[in-house]
Amino acid sequence: MQGRTAVVLGGSVAGLCTAGVLAGHFDEVIVLERDLLPADAEHRRGVPQSKHPHFLLNSGRRAIGEIFPGFEESLIAAGGMKLMPSMDAAYCEDDGWAPRKSGSMTMVYSSRVLIERVIRDKVRAVQNIEVREGITVTGLRSHDGGTTHGRVEGVELRTAEGEEQYVAADLVVDCQGRGSSAIDWLAAAGWTAPEENTLDAKVTYTSRWYDLPPVDERPASWWWKHLVITPTQDTGDHPEEHEFLSNFFPIEGDRAIVCMGSWGIEMPRKVDTFEASVDRVRATAFGDAMRACTPTSEVHLTRSTGNKWRRFDLLDVPPIGLLTIGDSICAFNPFYAQGMSSAARSALILKEMLASGQALDLAFHEDFLARQKESLDVPWMLAMARDQAYDFATGTETVAPWRRKLVARFSWPIFNAINAASREDPYVEQSFAEVFNLDKSLKQMMRDPRFWFGIVRYRIREKLGRTVVPAGFDQRQDPPGTDWSDPANPVEHAGSTSAPTGALQ
Repeated sequence: MQGRTAVVLGGSVAGLCTAGVLAGHFDEVIVLERDLLPADAEHRRGVPQSKHPHFLLNSGRRAIGEIFPGFEESLIAAGGMKLMPSMDAAYCEDDGWAPRKSGSMTMVYSSRVLIERVIRDKVRAVQNIEVREGITVTGLRSHDGGTTHGRVEGVELRTAEGEEQYVAADLVVDCQGRGSSAIDWLAAAGWTAPEENTLDAKVTYTSRWYDLPPVDERPASWWWKHLVITPTQDTGDHPEEHEFLSNFFPIEGDRAIVCMGSWGIEMPRKVDTFEASVDRVRATAFGDAMRACTPTSEVHLTRSTGNKWRRFDLLDVPPIGLLTIGDSICAFNPFYAQGMSSAARSALILKEMLASGQALDLAFHEDFLARQKESLDVPWMLAMARDQAYDFATGTETVAPWRRKLVARFSWPIFNAINAASREDPYVEQSFAEVFNLDKSLKQMMRDPRFWFGIVRYRIREKLGRTVVPAGFDQRQDPPGTDWSDPANPVEHAGSTSAPTGALQ
């Protein structure tokens, strides 16, 4: 055992995963959560983003499964759906609907609230984890702040009844999210505040929840479970909704979240303007799908989407006795679905380090921060690769105008080229899936000559008319359901309205 007591600040995904890790190395683990946690999969005040779609990337899925064995099976048993996006999702790219075919990547689809409920159930089964609800953390108690001997000793708190208390701890882990006050408490105790890397691309997204129609009443063309419409690259006049990244996102209980988001555009927040915007999204199937469903919520809008990395790894003297995991240290633009998985990956790093039996001294904290930095570099680079393209973006990570123009000009075309090559080159498909799921860095992929060979070869074949999987199906029609997994023997879906060769644009 590394100590008697560990305290986790926050009972969301990051906090629960961290508690699961700590339970194997401390006599008691105390989770302090401000909200009263629901027994079932319900929204709560401390997680307003739960009303929007959440992807659990494969690296995060595996990390949570390593912390809580059986997590994926429990999530599926509770209603989560294990799907293959290339077969079960319809993607509308710049030139129209992409072809449907099998791929290497699977995902488990569910709501954020179900993911949390399943993890909470796992935590509640661990005898030495205590979750205290209705708790407001008011400060950290420490000594010798800012020196090599400085250490966080415990947590000051206030109960729901207003009683002030103190909990001594051998280790405190801050998982309070974007709004964490830990830096202020540390600064007041003598530590230097860490630098912050920031980039806010003014992303706003808006969502509404729907019940799907009964299975026997759904259109025959609904082979898909998930609809994705990417922003247009047309530089001419078009409705601003063509700039949206739009999702018809399936969740448990025969429900879906209709979500639209954009960079720098004011998004609808009322029912009438939301529905009108859905109908102006460039793929007509998106509006048709919404109207076939029954709304069950109001419209939910979120603007708190900036990227922020608090660089504890750059401190000359990090605070001993305190670690930071999740949005408390690195918050991402939610468009990229990296938050939960990045937090779980950090918790897994802590698990590996605690298993070594190393003392919780300065060397331990410096080593953890270095390894965490290496892990966070992967999603951070992906977020920067797109968000640096906008001239209205603000923060420390904005780039020179010439570089911004290059990113704006080529990021979506490169993304489309990768997707196109992936249809006929398993190596390209696997490489991109690894980057998307945070198993490989963007830098590694960009330096891979075999990857670029696959892109160039596909483009040459395309120019010569020698590609074998058709693409660019008319976005004004339903997504074609033909399965092109074997291009020599395509299998047409009974409900498809497009010819197997596609309505090429």
